[in-house]
Parts: sequence; structure tokens; C-alpha cells
Amino acid sequence: MSLLEDLTAVVHNGADEEREILALALQAIRQKRERNSAYPSGFLGLSGELTESNGYRFRVPITPYMLNRAGMVHGGITATLIDSTMGSLVNRRLPENRFAVTAEMKVHYLLPGLGQELISTAHLLRMGHTLAVTECRVENERGSLIAMATATFSLQKKRS
Repeated sequence: MSLLEDLTAVVHNGADEEREILALALQAIRQKRERNSAYPSGFLGLSGELTESNGYRFRVPITPYMLNRAGMVHGGITATLIDSTMGSLVNRRLPENRFAVTAEMKVHYLLPGLGQELISTAHLLRMGHTLAVTECRVENERGSLIAMATATFSLQKKRS
């Protein structure tokens, strides 16, 4: 069966959840083309905002793509959201010729990822010349603290 036949079969005969996964894949492709973002960011539908406290925030709906077999947000998805939020915060503060990559990250999972939405908020603890240290909290729409994390980012120069 060809890719087009597989896609057509899912669109016409697939479960709602399967069609939603296809829509997320198309969203990821669109975001990659339009904003050159990473595919996982597109699957999660990440679109950030600066906060009043000089932090950075992502709000994402909990979708079937994010769930593990127990019906809660997979820990790896939570870690990806955290890393993306903290990395976005640091990268927004760097000049055009610099970028940040995660050097170390510690995540504390406190409650199952349940609800309708995850809200991930990062703050900068220290910005040096070669390293940045951040913290992040992930809550659901009811304000339950799902996870918290700290990370160190290595600040690099883009190669010409």
C-alpha cells in the first residue's frame, strides 16, 4: 500500500484519534516550513509568549499524541516541553550569531500529566558568557504542579 493509500484509508476509515494524529503531523510539517521549528515543537503546537516576570511560557492542549498507555502525558513529552520552554527563553536572549543547546537537565515529576492543557513557564536563573541556568514549572489548567526542572545550557557561536 502506498503512502497516499494509507493516508486516504486513515482519513476515511480511521478513528478520530488517528485523524487527530495526522492533523498534528501536518501541523508539524507546516511549522517546520513556516518557522523552521523542530518537528516535535510542531507536534506539540508550541507557540510561546513572554511573561510579565521576564519568563517564557508555552500553553499546549493535551492531545492523544502526548498520552502513554495509562492515559496520562508521557514523561518524555513533559521533558520535551520543559526543554523547549527553557531553550526558547535562553535563545531569545542571545544575539543572532549565538545559540543555546541543553548541556544538562534535571526533571522532577510530581503528579501525573492529566487535564486539558499543560502550561510550561521558564525563568532564567543565571546568564553567563558560556553557560545559562534556567528553571521551569509545568502545571495543568487547574494549577496542579505536574513537574519542575532545572537545566544548564551551553552557549555556542554559529559557524559560518
